[in-house]
Amino acid sequence: MASADVRQELNCSICLSIFTDPVILRCGHNFCRVCIDRVLDTQEGSGVYTCPDCRAECQERPALIRNIPLCNIVGSFWSTRPDQEETGIFCTYCIHSTVPAATSCLHCEASLCDNHLRVHSKSPEHVLSDPTTSLGNRKCSAHKKVLEYYCTEDDVCICVSCSLAGEHQGHLVDMLDEASEKKKEKLRDVLQKLTTKRAETEKSVQSLKERRREGQGKAADVTETVAALFRDLRRQLDDLEKRVLSEISRQEQRVSLSVSDLIRQLEIKKEKLSRKMRHIEELCNMSDPVTVLQEADTGYLYNTEDTDRHSNQVHGGEDLDVGIISETTRRGLSNVITCINMGIYMQDATDILLDVTTAGNKIQISGDRKTASRSDINQNHPVTPERFQCPQVISTRTFSSGRHYWEVDVSKSQSWRVGMCYLSIGRKGCKSYIGGNNKSWCLCRDNNQYSVIHGKKEICLIDYCPCDRVRVYLDYEAGQLSFYALSDPIRHLHTYTAALTEPLHAALWVQRGCIMISG
Repeated sequence: MASADVRQELNCSICLSIFTDPVILRCGHNFCRVCIDRVLDTQEGSGVYTCPDCRAECQERPALIRNIPLCNIVGSFWSTRPDQEETGIFCTYCIHSTVPAATSCLHCEASLCDNHLRVHSKSPEHVLSDPTTSLGNRKCSAHKKVLEYYCTEDDVCICVSCSLAGEHQGHLVDMLDEASEKKKEKLRDVLQKLTTKRAETEKSVQSLKERRREGQGKAADVTETVAALFRDLRRQLDDLEKRVLSEISRQEQRVSLSVSDLIRQLEIKKEKLSRKMRHIEELCNMSDPVTVLQEADTGYLYNTEDTDRHSNQVHGGEDLDVGIISETTRRGLSNVITCINMGIYMQDATDILLDVTTAGNKIQISGDRKTASRSDINQNHPVTPERFQCPQVISTRTFSSGRHYWEVDVSKSQSWRVGMCYLSIGRKGCKSYIGGNNKSWCLCRDNNQYSVIHGKKEICLIDYCPCDRVRVYLDYEAGQLSFYALSDPIRHLHTYTAALTEPLHAALWVQRGCIMISG
């Protein structure tokens, strides 16, 4: 009885359970910290806080002081009754105190403490179980008898009356313990499978995280590379600007000096002319005819050749040499472009030509070997092992290392394939189409449907907007083949990653119209 009284004193008046982290208010009442915090939260805005027990009021939210002695008492209480108290189920017959139950009787639908269990009936119909509050669920709803069997046909727990005369009569039944063990065995199998699946999922998560880290690392590296490239480009452009401006300044100074020299010569000539003019004016004003006539003509005659020479110097003198300025600029920019290509490790595929010896008889190759056109007229190409039977052609150039790109004008065709393949690709039948085997990869357009194909597996590009030019980009060492739409802005369509084992050729397949390849 004393134990029950102590148990009662350790209850929080809010949650009616044993204190958890008890705190004390100024009025002396104790509560679980979480419980009183919730109560005080509901009182915010009312202007006053009250104790749930004595209704003592205060204007400010009271400070919650941990009741250390009470915490120690609660800890000691739990340490002496750990197992019984965990259930939270109490004896049905201890009406004057709350005594933890040791077991439950399914027949009586009651829970019993150790004392009441000693005097309880030992009859077989009184089935005992661990303490539980769900006593009603342990009996048949139809016959009010304890559930003892499990109907394997209907997957339901039944009583003895259900199995003998009820709706489950004649059904295959198991004892509850046996059925439970069978179900547990199935659950263990499911658990094992789920454990394996979870491990696989965790492995996939870790793989994706590693991929994300690699992507972030690669992005950081590329960012630094591009940033360094642009810093170098800005430096080179600044240097080029200085060189061009310096050349302009040098030429401007040279022209200025030349013009200044001409100006000086003309100023001297101008002074001589002024003196002659004054002398002639003096002669014209003389009244003595002898003096006028005796004046030599060479002193004032007009020298036409001398005047023409200076005139030619003025109009045909030196000027800025725009050609040198343009060539200096062009060469400087050419070096910058070379630096760009080296900075992004790109090799221009400027010499891609179509191999006529591989072109199918329904495809016509232009004289410059850059354009492939579908023809209704049989081209009567010589039959060779290298020639495709389909409207397809590959390049003469092979790619076995490095980074390359090439572009194709597809504006004049509604049905085409553009990609790359091994030289060992087949030459006959549909399996020889680029993308239709494991030796080729392609970007395909069939009317208004765009897709990428490899090994006959097609991936539709649902959000791809049509464009007139596409780019194929190859990074051989990385085993990556990418396709881009050269729209505005440029759009990445798809990237294949594979372990490349042979040199690659550019490949074209044309069903209608024509397509043109470029470096």
